[in-house]
Amino acid sequence: MEGFQLLFGIIPVVVILLYIFFSSFRILREYERAVIFRFGRRTNAIFNPGGDGSGPGLVLLIPFVDKMVKVSLRTITMDVPPQDVITRDNVSVKVNAVVYLRVVDPQLAIIQVANFSEATSQLAQTTLRAVLGKHELDEMLAERERLNLDIQRILDAQTDAWGIKVTNVEIKHVDLNESMIRAIARQAEAERERRAKVIHADGEYQAATKLVEAAAQLASQPQSLQLRYLQTLTEVASEGHTTIVFPVPTNIMDVLRGLTGEASKPR
Repeated sequence: MEGFQLLFGIIPVVVILLYIFFSSFRILREYERAVIFRFGRRTNAIFNPGGDGSGPGLVLLIPFVDKMVKVSLRTITMDVPPQDVITRDNVSVKVNAVVYLRVVDPQLAIIQVANFSEATSQLAQTTLRAVLGKHELDEMLAERERLNLDIQRILDAQTDAWGIKVTNVEIKHVDLNESMIRAIARQAEAERERRAKVIHADGEYQAATKLVEAAAQLASQPQSLQLRYLQTLTEVASEGHTTIVFPVPTNIMDVLRGLTGEASKPR
């Protein structure tokens, strides 16, 4: 009986020891890294074959001594909530964006900031308002790529101390009120009408220039003018009119008078 009691007393201790031993092992995926604290100080794992002391792979921790925080190195997509922005030309709009970021230094991301995701989100909101507020509405709508790069550079510079790399920023939507939409539509219509008038005037100018050049060319060669005159008569005659009235040039009248005078002389 005493042997059974001793056995039943040892089994729970062995189970607890085995649980503590196996729970000391952690497996980190290829995109995961570990930040390990030993008595509150940053350290590496005591056993990490094939790794650098913080993953990936198998990591052994000292029970009740080491505390591990896992960090993912994959790109994170972060939505920036709609922000009320007043542009430089005093137009109120709502703008939202999306930020792409990833952790490049897990130690800084855990030690230097309490929650790097929340901190980056708040920083993105303030930066979005600050950058867009320096530009007019037309620039915001037409030069979105340049504004994306400006916001990305500012965020990347400010999050560098947190071990965060902001790879891209995209402005998703710029919401305008109805009155502003109608004003933009009227402006676009007026711009199209202006362009149409400019194109029409430019066409008239080019046509007038070509007519002047053609008149000068015909004036320098009277035979060309006569040929053009006869060509015009041929085109008019082909239309099928019964009666055609057209002016006769002076030189043709002189030819006709000469022929008439020759025919009226007595032989």
